[in-house]
Amino acid sequence: MSKVQLPVHKNETVTGTVLDLTYQGNGVVKVDHYPIFVPNTLPGEEVTVKVTKVTKNFAWGKLISIEKKSPDRIDNPNWAYLQTGIAPLGNLTYPAQLKFKQRQIQELLEKAHLNLEVAETLGMDQPFGYRNKAQVPVRMVKGQPTTGFYKRGSHDLVPIEDFYIQDPAIDQTVLVVRDLLRKYQVPAYDEESHRGVIRTVMVRRGYYSHQVMVVLVTNGEHFPHVAEITREISERVPGIKSIVQNVNDKRTNVILGTKNHLLWGEPTIHDTLLGIDFTISPLSFYQVNPQQTERLYQTAIENAGLDGSQTVIDAYCGIGTISLAVAKHAKHVYGVEIVPAAIEDAKQNAANNGIENATFVVGKAEEQFAKWQAEGLKPDVVIVDPPRKGLDAQLIEATGKMAPQKVKVIYVSCNPATLVRDLQRFAEQGYHVTKPIQPVDQFPQTTHVESVTVLERTEK
Repeated sequence: MSKVQLPVHKNETVTGTVLDLTYQGNGVVKVDHYPIFVPNTLPGEEVTVKVTKVTKNFAWGKLISIEKKSPDRIDNPNWAYLQTGIAPLGNLTYPAQLKFKQRQIQELLEKAHLNLEVAETLGMDQPFGYRNKAQVPVRMVKGQPTTGFYKRGSHDLVPIEDFYIQDPAIDQTVLVVRDLLRKYQVPAYDEESHRGVIRTVMVRRGYYSHQVMVVLVTNGEHFPHVAEITREISERVPGIKSIVQNVNDKRTNVILGTKNHLLWGEPTIHDTLLGIDFTISPLSFYQVNPQQTERLYQTAIENAGLDGSQTVIDAYCGIGTISLAVAKHAKHVYGVEIVPAAIEDAKQNAANNGIENATFVVGKAEEQFAKWQAEGLKPDVVIVDPPRKGLDAQLIEATGKMAPQKVKVIYVSCNPATLVRDLQRFAEQGYHVTKPIQPVDQFPQTTHVESVTVLERTEK
């Protein structure tokens, strides 16, 4: 078999113009239609690149110099943010980030030959310091426990103190914990030997409540100096309400184990979203950017056109964040979610807020839709907020089957690629998009983009 002739080889230096950004935030330079992905380059820039890796279909390159700079470039971005993937768009001005996210959706629609409008991305006034949750690995560096983040594509820890996109009070809390681990010489976890004590420091802070939870993830029950460390955290962290030891003794990349020991304070903290009180435990799923989550959900609710007379189904309801916000504007809301603990949280959150027109069930959304259809439930609005893999084809079919003469689908998406695929599937069921797709920037400085799409289907 003859070897494929590639236009570049490893360690070669090439010059070219950056044509595009990938969804991972890497620039694309082409040599004879062959793409070279180059971190920290922006569209329109003329660059010199050293080829570092070659495959049959593409290569990777390292930026050597920029001959012509993009007007959208931020000079001297913190290299650690780009290196670790904390802020892969940290070298791009914020207005350009918002355009990049709008264009991501637009280009995927065009590839699928869908002639749909995409509105301008709804951004943040302050697109940094927004995350209300940190999960920071701890490793031994130069003989002492160190917090930071992994270099992209590796498990090499880059020591970081200011995480840029996290609530600054969370960064300060992480440093308090790190310094106490050093003071009491608690050894950090080593992945290769599966030894050491402390694996991860997780901190959650309510955006509105300012209540703080510290979760210390340990490699087993043994935790030396736990009493002293707990006492000092409780004395030194403003707003502290909960300190928990989470035990994860498995050889795994999963961050949290299933066993929690309350060390101090309450087992949960509270925060509000659209005026609804939510209870947050160490294992709870809770949106990490509450400001933009409120804008996202408000957009979804407004587009649903609720006046108090509608029946709404919320597929993938999680702990009930959308369902409970919608319940204020609907006759009744039905939520379904495959994770039993999330449904327990949803029921508890409904009770805590005195919301009685919401029903939550555990199950696969597509199977539960079939059951509801058999029971004669006819929703006016279906809200879907699926994971990155998008909707199950069965769920789209089931939505079509249970639709009355007119039903609205509000699709909240976190992945433009699966959104576009699902819009094509909805079209087969007679649904059409009735408004411009609305992107919302939930994760500034990163390549992720959320969006809200409104679909309607009129029966003949």
